[in-house]
Amino acid sequence: MPVLATRLSTAAAAAFGSSYGDLDPELRSATKPEFGHYQSNLALRLGNALGQPPREVAARLVEALDVADLCETPSIAGPGFINLTLKQSTLAAAVNEPQTFARRNQRVVVDYSQPNVAKQMHVGHLRSTVIGDALCNVLQYVGYDLIRQNHVGDWGTQYGMMIEQLLSEDLAAESLDLEGLQLLYERSRKHFDADGAFADLSRARVVLLQSGDPETRAIWRRMVDVSLDDFDQVYALLGSELARDDVVGESAYNDDLPRIVEELLEKGLLTESDGALCAFLPGFKGRDGQPLPVIVRKSDGGFGYSATDLAAVRHRVSTLHADRIVYVVDHRQALHFEQIFTLARTADWLPPTTTAEHVGFGTVLGPNGKPFKTRAGGTVKLTTLLDEAVARADSLLEGREGIDRQATATAVGIGAVKYADLSSDRGNDYVFDLDRMVAMTGNTGPYLQYAHARLTRLLSKAGASHDQVTELKDPAEERLALLLTGFADVVVQVAQTLQPHQLCTYLYDVATALSAFYELCPVLTSDGETKASRIALCTATRKVLHDGLGLLGIAAPDAM
Repeated sequence: MPVLATRLSTAAAAAFGSSYGDLDPELRSATKPEFGHYQSNLALRLGNALGQPPREVAARLVEALDVADLCETPSIAGPGFINLTLKQSTLAAAVNEPQTFARRNQRVVVDYSQPNVAKQMHVGHLRSTVIGDALCNVLQYVGYDLIRQNHVGDWGTQYGMMIEQLLSEDLAAESLDLEGLQLLYERSRKHFDADGAFADLSRARVVLLQSGDPETRAIWRRMVDVSLDDFDQVYALLGSELARDDVVGESAYNDDLPRIVEELLEKGLLTESDGALCAFLPGFKGRDGQPLPVIVRKSDGGFGYSATDLAAVRHRVSTLHADRIVYVVDHRQALHFEQIFTLARTADWLPPTTTAEHVGFGTVLGPNGKPFKTRAGGTVKLTTLLDEAVARADSLLEGREGIDRQATATAVGIGAVKYADLSSDRGNDYVFDLDRMVAMTGNTGPYLQYAHARLTRLLSKAGASHDQVTELKDPAEERLALLLTGFADVVVQVAQTLQPHQLCTYLYDVATALSAFYELCPVLTSDGETKASRIALCTATRKVLHDGLGLLGIAAPDAM
């Protein structure tokens, strides 16, 4: 609770001098009920700094601490922990008036999803899209001005190969859907690797593409449009907020790449190495101990993705005016982004006032603990997994009445997949296990969705609405109320750390506390003020579950 942290800091300044008022009180939820609601170890750290016994320091802090309007009398435990217990009136007021967020004068650009044109989205795109959506929702919720960017792969040698293959087979671009384009890519790749003459023609076709040849550009445009149409269908199934206007592919930066090279040369940041123009940045070395270059222009005169990423950084700062840039890309690209950010700062394209963060994530694994593949060893199409999840959820809903079964199965199946992805530390790998994902018990998406639906049903039965918690007599309802007051703090924490599993953990704690509340605190059979207060507490809990799931990009059905 921010106000308590502020009061502790004020007490430290009053008791020991203004310089100690800047110490973080590190106010945390109490580990046991007998320790109250919150604990602070501030006295232990002050005691160490002052060379005084921590319990004596704690006593002076408590004497200077002005929280009588919010808390019961503070207590000191163990070596000097300060325990704080909120008054019931304070706790009830915090539930009744949840914290809201003002609009920040800060803009954040989030780069995520990034599928490749002419290839079907696969399980590898799941994580970037789901994590990116959740982070966008959270950042927007806490007041950032948000810009989504979908940096699709739509430029480079592969399109020269594919267009040349299509022409050599006398195919019409209009005849190919996305699956046909992927098969075309596979044929062109084999042809390119086996036939030097075809490889030369493909490189020449890339030059035609880059220079704006009408026929080449028209075929390329068709490939892009077919791919984006398919991507839109996947995003719709996922419930993603990504839209066509958010697509800013590699091709968007093509005209800027020569200027990127020119400016880096002018700043003395590029060195020729085997015909390529490279930046050798201090501190970056390969496994052999040799300097590790950033290849900005290749030896054949073409530009690699490092040049494109540099152009994107510059565009996001100079044109989009980003104060914060977030890249949701798998952890294997960590070194690449570290180099790009360092070079962009050295070139003064990424000023000290703008932060750039790589949000890395682990791999989706199959039941064998290895990267998820088909039986034939190929990548698993994302739509195949999502359709299977919806089908599995639908089977669990068989026989249930009073629901839109198709809509509910979609919400539960897609929500189960998303929650499983988001609920563990994003840096970890995880096993794609549909049986575990769609389970109605444990730390799963369906469990939280069911908690929301159960509350909706209870409140419908209650009839009259109540929105003011007035009493918290039972420890179970006090525990639930205390958790609800932490929602805003958790959302802020996720916005800072970019770790959505922290919100998942919090929502699961709320649902678990709700279950205990149900067992110990009758709602509909209570009387008078107790009944009204408990209905209000259920209403507040429902809103937290609804809003929290929404931030994760997960639907909250009213009935299951």
